[in-house]
Amino acid sequence: MIFDLDLGPLWLTLQLAGATVIVLLLVGTPIAWWLAFTSSRLRTIVEAIVALPIVLPPTVLGFYLLIALGPHGFLGSPWKDLTGSTLSFTFTGLVIASTFYSLPFVVQPLHGAFESVGKKPLEAAWALGASRLDTFLTVASPMALRGYLTAIVLGFAHTLGEFGVVLMVGGNIPGQTKVLSIAIYDHVEVLEYAQAHTLSLGLLIFSFVVLLAVYTANRRLPLHAT
Repeated sequence: MIFDLDLGPLWLTLQLAGATVIVLLLVGTPIAWWLAFTSSRLRTIVEAIVALPIVLPPTVLGFYLLIALGPHGFLGSPWKDLTGSTLSFTFTGLVIASTFYSLPFVVQPLHGAFESVGKKPLEAAWALGASRLDTFLTVASPMALRGYLTAIVLGFAHTLGEFGVVLMVGGNIPGQTKVLSIAIYDHVEVLEYAQAHTLSLGLLIFSFVVLLAVYTANRRLPLHAT
């Protein structure tokens, strides 16, 4: 029964997904903007790097992230020198790993949205004296609203279902890194199928409702929201 379940992993998963989406928007928006308007030869290489998590097995990505976030890694070592603690097997480490893992699910929708906006509205705003930041905030972003909505929902939903990466980087520490997908695995491992079914069904329904809401909203929103 649901009352017998430990809801700690659910709360931790929601925290992880929320924090990851915020970081992804901060990191992914400038990347998507650059990809949409750059003429650099590096564009194809950056696009391939961003898309890597889609094709890489999560355990492979998780392994290299574990090394990078470890006490001797290029991210973990300076963090340890600065704070005295490690990034691996911590919630902060999970957020960083989740950001890499879900990056294409935020960058690609935003990239497509910015490309669909095109340069003409931006050039018109610049001609009227608007700064580049003002143009981005008041012209490009409202017109790319559908892309933002899709990016936020896909980034959040994708983070909810993580398993391989979070297990490699965060382990299975109750209250700190034991997220919902790992809790489901633990229930299955000890043959607690009723608990596993309850958590899995809840995640399945939530994912379906979220995707349904995105598709419905995208159909109702104009191609370029203003």
